[in-house]
Amino acid sequence: MAIEKVRDILSTHGRLTTPVDSLEDDSDLYQAGLTSLATVGLMLALEDEFDIEFPDSALSRKTFGSIEAIADTVDDLLE
Repeated sequence: MAIEKVRDILSTHGRLTTPVDSLEDDSDLYQAGLTSLATVGLMLALEDEFDIEFPDSALSRKTFGSIEAIADTVDDLLE
């Protein structure tokens, strides 16, 4: 699972108001300060790191709502 790498990328590109280290895997990232603009930067960094492309169907608040949701989506796209 890509969860640790997602955490690293989120800490660099997420611009959260809450430290990533203090978040649980299922914490709400939008409550932690994730914005729609930061989501775009996060998505691009994830695409670069994992050599994937998020389909339009995955570009939703649900996909980027938690570290766990992001990692699950990345894992699905890597398969």
